Amino acid sequence: MSCELLERLESWKTRFDPGGAPDMEGLLTAIAREPFSDAQDLIRLHEALLFLRAYPLSEKVARLADGILFAFGSRLPAGTDLDPFEEPGVSGIAGTSLTAVFTYEVAQRLAALHPHNVEIAWDRYDEQNRLGPVVGKLLPMLNEDWPVEAHVPFGQWIAAAHPRRQSDLQWLLERVAGADAYDSIQAPLTWRMASSRDSRSRLRLPVRSLYLHREPLLRRSDVSLQVELAAAPLPLRRLARAEARRILNAIMATSAMRYRELYGFSHPDEAGVYHAAVGRGVDIYFFGVPGAWRLPLRAYHAAMFFKNGVPAGYVEVLSLCERAEVGFNLYYTFREGESAWLYARLLRLFRQLLGVTCFSVDPYQIGDENAEAVESGAFWFYRKLGFRPTDPEVARLVVREESRIRKTPGYRSSKRTLEKLAKGYMVYEAPGTETGDWDQFRIRTLAQRFEHGGREERRVAEEMAQVKRRGAESRYLRWMQGDKKLRATLVRWGTA
Repeated sequence: MSCELLERLESWKTRFDPGGAPDMEGLLTAIAREPFSDAQDLIRLHEALLFLRAYPLSEKVARLADGILFAFGSRLPAGTDLDPFEEPGVSGIAGTSLTAVFTYEVAQRLAALHPHNVEIAWDRYDEQNRLGPVVGKLLPMLNEDWPVEAHVPFGQWIAAAHPRRQSDLQWLLERVAGADAYDSIQAPLTWRMASSRDSRSRLRLPVRSLYLHREPLLRRSDVSLQVELAAAPLPLRRLARAEARRILNAIMATSAMRYRELYGFSHPDEAGVYHAAVGRGVDIYFFGVPGAWRLPLRAYHAAMFFKNGVPAGYVEVLSLCERAEVGFNLYYTFREGESAWLYARLLRLFRQLLGVTCFSVDPYQIGDENAEAVESGAFWFYRKLGFRPTDPEVARLVVREESRIRKTPGYRSSKRTLEKLAKGYMVYEAPGTETGDWDQFRIRTLAQRFEHGGREERRVAEEMAQVKRRGAESRYLRWMQGDKKLRATLVRWGTA
């Protein structure tokens, strides 16, 4: 019975029958009463429910889905093997836990937000001797033990040093001498999702009203990047500090429970968080990094997007002049959910905020040493939106593949071919960028030119650094975009 219900539930991810709300509501009511015992079935159930909560057919469907998800921890039978729930694609489900090594900044914030649910994973800490030089400075008598004894019980030493109300992790973070010392110990942390409101099952941002999907989802063929980039500006608001901090904490937790640490999520600029309600129930929160964490040359921005309050994915943007390298990730659960429309809307926002007109995708994003991107056909996702390869050999292969697609109904590129297609960058040039200007540009080439250059390079680097210090990263970009001589110099110096 449970397998049949699960298959029926998953079929609704692509149906969206406008008159089907009563059927789906009845199905969810039945599922709420049905026990599931197999770990893989529970995972499938969770992901289907989360998708249908983000893309609901009716408000009642959303409430019923949330009702099951919010109590999901109680659905796991006693003795359930929890190892499958730690896989990166599904980690963070209520009632489970995950173990990972986090950096100092993320460990600090997790310990502050979830003091009773995050702790050092002593049972999974295979390199505890890394603690010796660090903890030996905090507990001098430990130096009678760790340099000369085998199997030193570091957990016992730390537990004896702090009051019972404090965790081992909290004690260590309070006393360790900064990020370098903490990161050197490589301590795995276990995060228990037993009652955490920040589990994937429960984490939501409040929304005024749900966007209901009573018709088929938008397909890639429904999206024109050219039209999207020429559209009117999106409404924006800048968040007050208190709201920004709450949003950034939710973003950090969302990323950490998926074993991800984005540079901007670890070092966000609380004073410059923007919100854009971009339509169809999608909210984007976009921000840079504060002065101390800015990159030497490129402007850095990151964003997370939420669908009807559910975290759906993130993006990272690295910009120089009018060129932006965009790293886009839609969480696996939502891969069937209007990804092309969402990506186009993100690029529209970046053009509006940053003035960028040339969008670049690096080889990893399309499958270079990235099996998931190859499997999903990421190259054709970007190609069908209008991106073109910059490598001449890849361009010739694209011509051959597109000819085969036209001539052979149902033809699909092989895995080997997709791997070859991923061996170069792809770009999309909107009006404002000369075709081909950035084709052979590489930021590493430019950075090395600055690192080993002479007087002219030092002069330009100092001029860029001064502008970066004066204001927001977007202002820095606008300055570069307005200085045609500087732009030409940077393109020439960075061209391989």
